[in-house]
Amino acid sequence: MTLAIGSLTIGLILSLLAFGILMSFRVVAFEDLTVDGSLALGGATTATLIVTGWHPIAATLSGALAGGLAGSVTAILNTKFDINRLLSGILVMTALYSINLRILGKSNIPLRSDLTIMKYSNWLATQLSGQDSFMSLGLWQAPATDVTAMIMMLVIALTAGGILAIFFRTNCGLAMQAVGDNNRMTRALGVDVKRMTILALFVGNAMIATAGSLLAQYQGFADIQMGIGMLVWGVASVILGESLVGTKKIGFLIAGALMGSVLFRLLVAIALRWGLNPNDLKLITALFVFAALVLPKILSGGSSLVRGRNRA
Repeated sequence: MTLAIGSLTIGLILSLLAFGILMSFRVVAFEDLTVDGSLALGGATTATLIVTGWHPIAATLSGALAGGLAGSVTAILNTKFDINRLLSGILVMTALYSINLRILGKSNIPLRSDLTIMKYSNWLATQLSGQDSFMSLGLWQAPATDVTAMIMMLVIALTAGGILAIFFRTNCGLAMQAVGDNNRMTRALGVDVKRMTILALFVGNAMIATAGSLLAQYQGFADIQMGIGMLVWGVASVILGESLVGTKKIGFLIAGALMGSVLFRLLVAIALRWGLNPNDLKLITALFVFAALVLPKILSGGSSLVRGRNRA
């Protein structure tokens, strides 16, 4: 039961990663490769600030801001300097490895739970379970701190998804979606496409960095390697979510990204439960991503992330 709750919690944390990739890949159709670097940047910034005495919420917000700035640099390289989108992301991601190492000062930083945002989870566990360290979930018993951590991350994920859904109903959000659908027509209507692209990558990478911040605090450490493979993870979550909701309406896509992230993490947990060698985890993840890419294409013509878009 502990494994299932832990998997759900990490899936909820990484739903913010899926939201960020949804912003870039789906909304503005920008193939952003900054993801692996910005997630680690969020974790590294937050962990470093926490160990120097910052409040965990302030440290988390600072990590999000750092990730947003990294995404903005990628967008600026493309929109202002006409550098290819993929190359822009590669340049920033490569630079971020050294930057993250500078921020951390070493390969990883351990965190005590009483210094991180998890202390609120521990407080909630005490309020709900009293002196008992376990909580009843139907027929199962689970550690109270694990349950409250999952509840806290669920609230954060739902709040972030709700804010995104509201944003995409505003004029700015609608204009941003129009950029991804047909940027030439949008430009002809007077929308500043470059500014919208920069804003989308700022918000998207800020959410990705927030996922890195929360993941570092949940795991109890920030590591220079923590972002490796997260782009693949996020893309798979978005595609899986598209398959689950079966519509391209942005509100449903946001909900689908959350569900896809949780389901994808559960699939990985099941594979580990069945005796998968942890050294093969990246291989299994790649196979899951392959299935997520191919099955929707076979069943319904494919995900928009696979097909690409016809740009006027």
